[in-house]
Amino acid sequence: MSKRAGAQFLEWARRLFRDRSGVAALEFALIVPLLLCLYFVTMEVAQAIETNKKVGRIASMSGDLVAQLQEVSKSELEGIMRIGESTLQPYNRSRASITITAIEVTDEATPQTKVVWSRKLVDGTFSVGEAKDTVVTIPPALRIKGSFLIRAESSLAYAPVITWAASSKTTLGLASAFDGIAMGELYYLRPRMSMKIPCSDCY
Repeated sequence: MSKRAGAQFLEWARRLFRDRSGVAALEFALIVPLLLCLYFVTMEVAQAIETNKKVGRIASMSGDLVAQLQEVSKSELEGIMRIGESTLQPYNRSRASITITAIEVTDEATPQTKVVWSRKLVDGTFSVGEAKDTVVTIPPALRIKGSFLIRAESSLAYAPVITWAASSKTTLGLASAFDGIAMGELYYLRPRMSMKIPCSDCY
């Protein structure tokens, strides 16, 4: 390469280095994907926090409504659970499971905690929860002889937007690790209007 050609090449390289006409477009192309990722992550975290609050609200509200009754029927329990499920809207990528159980602490020297009745809602279908007279575990502070409790449980396998797909497709890669984040809440309440809350047709 001659000295003249070398000088021309150096001059061309200097002009190229000083040229800023495409810098904005290049910066835009590099930054936009990062900004979009930050936006979707922020949006998803905010929605997950709100949904988790609603899952807790389902259990609290359902148990509180039952605790205010003197007696309850299967249809009333199912109506309460439907109302609870509807509080998740507009989130609808998965369905909540709700279980309402009446528990009695027997009046014995060594009290037992037994199921009186139980109903649950799973994937939109109602069924019997825990079997009658099943011995269950409750917090020691609630094991008071002759007492009656309403236990309300709610749970949800939260599906983030990045994992949602048409039913004919499956999630792949890292997204599948976040599919079905477990959310749930459990409440114990005492009857407000009576000592016990019977349900004659729950079984």
